[in-house]
Amino acid sequence: MTFVDAHDDPVLEPLPGEFRLWPTTRLRALFADDRDPEEIARALGEDVAIPVGSVQAERIEDRVWEREWLRDFHAMRFGRRLWICPHHEEVTDAGAVVVRMDPGLAFGTGTHPTTALCLEWLDRQYC
Repeated sequence: MTFVDAHDDPVLEPLPGEFRLWPTTRLRALFADDRDPEEIARALGEDVAIPVGSVQAERIEDRVWEREWLRDFHAMRFGRRLWICPHHEEVTDAGAVVVRMDPGLAFGTGTHPTTALCLEWLDRQYC
């Protein structure tokens, strides 16, 4: 289950223990393939007391969902020469120092401010 923004509203960093949602939030979830999408939409609408027309369900092909989001992750430069690059991409910058890494639970994407600062520091010190 994932909460996503239905429009383009910012949600700033929540306080510890706080769970913020956008003014208009969509909930995305996966269900077993043996359920009828229309039945799922009807049951969900009834369970949360919203109009059935506001709930959509569709059948999608099975994938390795844990890795599906990687297609949206691209190489990123930190500092002058240091690049974090997933295995499905190439860095063509002539002077690049490339670290091949697919984001996961241990590293993430490198976009968190403290991670980015550490990578920029590494670039200044060693690249």
